[in-house]
Amino acid sequence: MIKYLGRDENGIRKVVLNLFLTGDKFTTGEVYDYLDKGNFEVSYRGVSAMVGLMNTRLGILSINVTGDHNVYSLKETYKNIVGSVLENY
Repeated sequence: MIKYLGRDENGIRKVVLNLFLTGDKFTTGEVYDYLDKGNFEVSYRGVSAMVGLMNTRLGILSINVTGDHNVYSLKETYKNIVGSVLENY
């Protein structure tokens, strides 16, 4: 995760991880809207790829695919680790 954040040129990954730390569940569209309101220049596809990567490569997100949209949340077992990394990064 530290290497992943180290390649974060504009802070967007840190913002998304902090968003998931709130404990809520988010669709890709909701994450996109949050970033768009935060004045990040992002595309929906870029956000989708980033969240998907967090899910598959880092393994820290859980995904619910039962509805029309994938719903992501931070796995409970990783909340303390993610919080600690973000606090010290």
